[in-house]
Amino acid sequence: MAVTQNRGELRGTKCAWPQCGQAGPSEEEDYSSTLKLHPTATAQGLHHLHAGQNHHSPKAARTIQMTAYEKLSTDLKRRPKTWLVTGAAGFIGSNIIETLLKLGQRVVGLDNFATGKKKNLDEVKKRVEASRWKNFSFIEGDIGDWDTCRRACRSADYVSHQAALGSVPRSIEEPLGANASNVTGFLNMLAAARDNQAKRFVYASSSAIYGDHPGMPKVEDVLGAPLSPYAVTKYVNELYADVFARCYGTQTIGLRYFNVFGPRQDPDGPYAAVIPKWIAAMMKNDPVHINGDGKTSRDFCYVDNAVQMNLLAATTTNPKAVNQVYNVALNERTSLNELFAMLRERLLPHCPHLMDFKPCYRDFRAGDVRHSQADISKARRLVGYAPTHRVEQGLDAALDWYRKNLL
Repeated sequence: MAVTQNRGELRGTKCAWPQCGQAGPSEEEDYSSTLKLHPTATAQGLHHLHAGQNHHSPKAARTIQMTAYEKLSTDLKRRPKTWLVTGAAGFIGSNIIETLLKLGQRVVGLDNFATGKKKNLDEVKKRVEASRWKNFSFIEGDIGDWDTCRRACRSADYVSHQAALGSVPRSIEEPLGANASNVTGFLNMLAAARDNQAKRFVYASSSAIYGDHPGMPKVEDVLGAPLSPYAVTKYVNELYADVFARCYGTQTIGLRYFNVFGPRQDPDGPYAAVIPKWIAAMMKNDPVHINGDGKTSRDFCYVDNAVQMNLLAATTTNPKAVNQVYNVALNERTSLNELFAMLRERLLPHCPHLMDFKPCYRDFRAGDVRHSQADISKARRLVGYAPTHRVEQGLDAALDWYRKNLL
């Protein structure tokens, strides 16, 4: 399909590039429904009951079902694959590796430790069985180096490309560095995956790509103008992925993360994410700064949901799901004021000094969007994405890790 509109005409309208395999809702098979579970798997606890069903009843026993992700987890244990995870020592990358190893997969990790930390991989090693850790190999190298990318992709069935220089403020201060890592490095990895005939290339995009478009919730094919160099780099990633699908038949899926949080997220430095940074400050009784009036909102997403989406995207057998981009979030909005209250409530039993603790408000930060909320219906429909944690559940799940590691 020829694209006749220029980018300036596309602000607030349909995406500049048609999505490969895109079809209307009536043409798309719905992968969001749960899948029937073989009776022998019920002992593993991999099932969900429909509302109102009694799990002791014969009828319930006949309708025990499992989600797409639960079915995938079972299948992967039976048929291990080889995965390359870039950004292996980073926050999301190390969580993906931990899950894959626990599922009996063979994993190659690639990282240059520019922002990733060796201690994240050390923690993964402690959290998986020794027999599983033997399935992990690590390459210390840079995605800016073509030979390194080709070597890393050599045996990979699936590539999970998480490596990037994140952060909107960092990209504003260092646009050349952002472009070198997020565009040149991305292209190196994409071409290496193509040359090594990887089955699927799944990559981290970002909600920053929606830019100044005011619509809520954010829908994948409606974009605004980018507000930062970081957003531009992620937009270029999606363009390259689409072109590789058209020119070379490379199967790609992009994941637009919305404020992912959880264990192993870095609280330090000027570009730290808000949740670990605030928790560390609260525990130390340091000031917590809120940019603006605190009504700015985000669709915070626990890391387990992001891991789920990476695995589903890499392995989906739905042809209409491939060469697409997806929002990875909850379709919920939490304001910064609400987030502060949630964190304070959870930490108060452990930190009595927070009884009268209040945030410090300051000017809005350049490049930030005011509100962010994702429509996740496309991911539900096409790959069976079913988030397991809402914001409160994610904070509860991660609280012990935060308390032990952020002081």
